[in-house]
Amino acid sequence: MATVAQLGYLEFEVRDLDAWERFGRDVLGLGLARREQGGALAFRMDGHAERIRVRPGEADDLAELGWELASEAEALAVADRLRAAGVEVRRLSDAEAAARRVAGALSYVDPGGVPSTLVWGAELADQPFRSELVRSGFVADEQGLGHIVISARDKAENLRFYSEILGLRLSDHITCDLHGYAVDIAFLHANARHHSVAFGGPQRKRMHHFMLEVRSVDDVGLAMDRTMAAGLRLMQTLGRHPNDRMLSFYAKTPSGFQFELGWGGRQVDDATWEPTVHDRVSEWGHHPPEFLLPKAAEVHQ
Repeated sequence: MATVAQLGYLEFEVRDLDAWERFGRDVLGLGLARREQGGALAFRMDGHAERIRVRPGEADDLAELGWELASEAEALAVADRLRAAGVEVRRLSDAEAAARRVAGALSYVDPGGVPSTLVWGAELADQPFRSELVRSGFVADEQGLGHIVISARDKAENLRFYSEILGLRLSDHITCDLHGYAVDIAFLHANARHHSVAFGGPQRKRMHHFMLEVRSVDDVGLAMDRTMAAGLRLMQTLGRHPNDRMLSFYAKTPSGFQFELGWGGRQVDDATWEPTVHDRVSEWGHHPPEFLLPKAAEVHQ
């Protein structure tokens, strides 16, 4: 069965391109791959020429999610399944594919309304990537850029779509109560990374957060320091998830949606992996900072 191989790229539509240039370069430690005269930005983090693209607009939201496949034949096979399920698929022009730095692309919209593409032949960079800020580097390349948690109108429908049509495999679920909210999230993987996509219910935007993984726990701490120094709002303190074992923090991007930066993510071996259900979002930590302030005040009274 033809399947997607990795999360190839993310494209965001944002109001403040200058803030995003500073954020990508000076907080996340990404490399600026290009900035076009019209304002669009692109960042790199590994051997790919581009991984994250940012274009001007009013949405401050995810504009496009790109799934990379091993070949055109694989992409066409997945496209056949999409059409059989009643999903409209359009082959992008050569110019549209080139703008995405790929040899070819097919576009569609997922059940939750997320504009997406199937791409193949991603352009590779001429030089190896080295970040001055993230000295250990990012866990990417054949595992894709990281993961994204997207909006879903119907979790069960999304699960069928991403597993039966795109060919991702179920990693696990988290089902619990968190600060009075019912959490019910499915996590799916395309390769050894524990999950490339996750979803529960509807979000105010097309996504909740995207995640980048670094190769050193010190680079997590340094990124958190840079995040706070840049005046970005910290949403969750350092913590560790029970399912992917990621040690991470969460904060807001300049567009208001969140990013997660972590280390130590679990790897999946499909030959032995058994999906499970977890009853908590975090083993420890991941506290909203405002929840901790009253506790700190009590201690110092």
